[in-house]
Amino acid sequence: MKKLLVIRFSSIGDIILTTPIVRCLKKYFPECEIHYLTKQAFKPILKANPYITKIITIDKRINEAIPILRAEKYDYVVDLHKNFRSIGVRLALGGKSSSFPKLNFKKWLLVNFKINLLPNIHIVDRYFEAIESMGVKNDNSGLDYFIPEMEPSAFDLIPESHRSGYVAMVIGGKHKTKQMPVELSVRLVKEISYPVIILGGPDDSTEGSIIESEAGNQVWSACGKLSINQSAMLIKQAKVVITNDTGLMHIAAAFKKQIISIWGNTIQEFGMYPYIPSNKDLYRIFEVNGLDCRPCSKIGFDKCPKKHFNCMMKQDINAIAMCTSKMWEN
Repeated sequence: MKKLLVIRFSSIGDIILTTPIVRCLKKYFPECEIHYLTKQAFKPILKANPYITKIITIDKRINEAIPILRAEKYDYVVDLHKNFRSIGVRLALGGKSSSFPKLNFKKWLLVNFKINLLPNIHIVDRYFEAIESMGVKNDNSGLDYFIPEMEPSAFDLIPESHRSGYVAMVIGGKHKTKQMPVELSVRLVKEISYPVIILGGPDDSTEGSIIESEAGNQVWSACGKLSINQSAMLIKQAKVVITNDTGLMHIAAAFKKQIISIWGNTIQEFGMYPYIPSNKDLYRIFEVNGLDCRPCSKIGFDKCPKKHFNCMMKQDINAIAMCTSKMWEN
């Protein structure tokens, strides 16, 4: 085996969840070049990964990458996205390829009829099914995340009051039904007696500013101020990470941080909870059980379809704060 292509177009968390595959492929085929096909926006996530020889990106259309991919003459293609575009790439390249069981019909049954036929297996372990015919095994070392050495330091930006230790609280996310409402975030940080850094993207800046102004000097909002790798720096140095079901949660898992994971409309049964096989005690999941409307989607919505948003509004804020204190003292 001289050259392999791994495909995963998006998004942050999903790409990070493929990193054990890349690492184990490189361990099994140490002389092999491993190329990775993804969207241009997500290249920074993989930029410093030492197991990847080359990152090939697409901007808008997959066709723009096909001539480049054909010229590489891959011995094997590992498709970890398994959608029409990734299948199109495999067909265009020909040759040997494999994928993994996506289980979309079983997810559809669970979302629409609350019939759970999903296997109790993390998506990382499902990804490994794509390469089991090659003899590659999971080394159970968890996820990888590598921060580029030349990335500007995020620590120069944080207040002096937070430099001796802080809780990282991730409020961002692609879908609102996976995010804790701002009023609950304010309640939570007021119950936490430690310095808190709020993490999120530019779209979360308003919410971050509200939390910061309501909670005072104890909280510093970094929303919209950092690159993804700078956010990863602050995740790596945090004493505790409070996060919703989003990409930074998986970065925290890669760094084997103490994680409090707060779930809204999505559920663990989809197989994308924090992946830390060496120490599952590092994370604690908070979710509202017993709701007949949950999960309402395998991804999320801009607002609650039922308008009550009970999967977040009924979260036990006091219990989350107590868990934070326990982890901090651990």
